[in-house]
Amino acid sequence: MIYFLTIALGYLLITSFILGVNYIDFTPLLTFESNKNNASYPMVSICIPARNEEAVIERAIQSLLSQNYPNFEIIVLDDQSTDATQEIISGLKKDNPEYIKIIAGKPKPDNWLGKSWACHQLNEAASGERLLFIDADVWLEPTAVGRIVQSMKHHAVDFITVWPLQRVATFWETVVIPIIYYGLLSLLPARYVHRYPRWLPSSLKKRLAPRFAAACGQCLAFKIETYRQIGGHESVKNDVVEDVALARQIKSNGYTMRMYHGEDAAHCRMYTSGAEMWQGFRKNFLALYNNSIPAFIFMALINFVVYVLPFVLLPFALWSGNSLNIALSSTAIGLIFLHRLLLSRWYSFSVAASFTHPLGVLWFHALGIRVLVDYFKGHAPEWKGRST
Repeated sequence: MIYFLTIALGYLLITSFILGVNYIDFTPLLTFESNKNNASYPMVSICIPARNEEAVIERAIQSLLSQNYPNFEIIVLDDQSTDATQEIISGLKKDNPEYIKIIAGKPKPDNWLGKSWACHQLNEAASGERLLFIDADVWLEPTAVGRIVQSMKHHAVDFITVWPLQRVATFWETVVIPIIYYGLLSLLPARYVHRYPRWLPSSLKKRLAPRFAAACGQCLAFKIETYRQIGGHESVKNDVVEDVALARQIKSNGYTMRMYHGEDAAHCRMYTSGAEMWQGFRKNFLALYNNSIPAFIFMALINFVVYVLPFVLLPFALWSGNSLNIALSSTAIGLIFLHRLLLSRWYSFSVAASFTHPLGVLWFHALGIRVLVDYFKGHAPEWKGRST
């Protein structure tokens, strides 16, 4: 018991340090003040892949039409939708023909995954100096596009990614979605996304730099020349987690990037039900570990030991009266709740949900078992009516 609790506490102390550093380094986008009469702003092509998005596409486009940035176009790809997506987009274009361009998506080639194929077609239709990809379930504050452009200019970077404020409503969304952000912010120092770790030997910097890449595919912005030089979405056409793959392409080719939190700039509701969330994460969970089964299982064990076992062992420690075990398990539990409360304040997640952390971890363990079954049976999960 002491051995496992010591591992849990050591891990939590390390992640406490990373969270503290990220609280300082993971910053919002820079401010932007628009002058509508100034045509010197670079043209931004805002690209939205849309497949069966009738419930959300109007909100996304209306938020873009409300931008105070003076020079942009909106390109929407209707990816062979079978619902009212195309009709909604056409109605919006009729009222705003100078801003909105609609593309009819071509059939997906067998050697492409769906989202990358859609984004590739959007890129081909873009005329801007900046490419901004957002998902159809994302909506932006009126200053967001200007702030993205200003942040890229100020920090002289080729690529940025924004992590939107996640909106949740159902019980399982509230329990599960914050764990994604917790995993990111407790394991990856944001400063290493845009610069090399100083402690890394120079001989290893180029090879290991992509390991510190991260991105949120809900909001990605590129200098268009950089995007095309790295091969764009064609270079990641078979990657399920194409956003992270693009970030790695940026870093491995010597380009620069940053990531920002978007609490006051971008919003997203990824899923609207537990079943939809299960299927959505099912398709890319293993890919987050580079499809490595050993790494997948190892991290599952670590997460169980760190985030579940202290809650299981505390009652036994109290029953046996072992003061050391009580202290270790109580401290571990306290740190977990402290981390989650910090995250709740940072990203406006439910404070009450902070105390469901072990339940959320167990949800991911159940999903992991489903993913392993898929892997060993050779099942390819579907999303929106087709293989991803």
